[in-house]
Amino acid sequence: MATEVSVNAPAKGRNPAGLITRVITWVLTILLAYMFTLAGGVKLFGVPAMVQEFAQIGLGQWFRYFTDVLEVSGAIGLLVPRLRFWAALQLAVIMVGATLTNLMVLRLPQMAVVTISLLALLLVLAWLRRPERRKE
Repeated sequence: MATEVSVNAPAKGRNPAGLITRVITWVLTILLAYMFTLAGGVKLFGVPAMVQEFAQIGLGQWFRYFTDVLEVSGAIGLLVPRLRFWAALQLAVIMVGATLTNLMVLRLPQMAVVTISLLALLLVLAWLRRPERRKE
């Protein structure tokens, strides 16, 4: 006896919504990992604008290196699926600090818009990779 398969029925184990979510998650992951690797790189290599910005903040250049380590380690963590949620939260905390610094210390509201946008994308990524969701 041959079993009849409906042409319109989705294949077993395939969920189009799940595929779309995975694609969005990976696109966000790669975009954010690239952005934070780049942001950490300009701090690490001592781009004069970054050196000046961190001098304005007033905590010393050690803070530029500290921020660089957090950004680059967060970017690497985003690329590891098991760490992605925590890395996104780590970077989100950095963006909260960057936003406050841009608004209150540096008086750069246009940069605060950038950091708030990155914060929003990081929170979306963290939500997509939240631990209870991965158990589904």
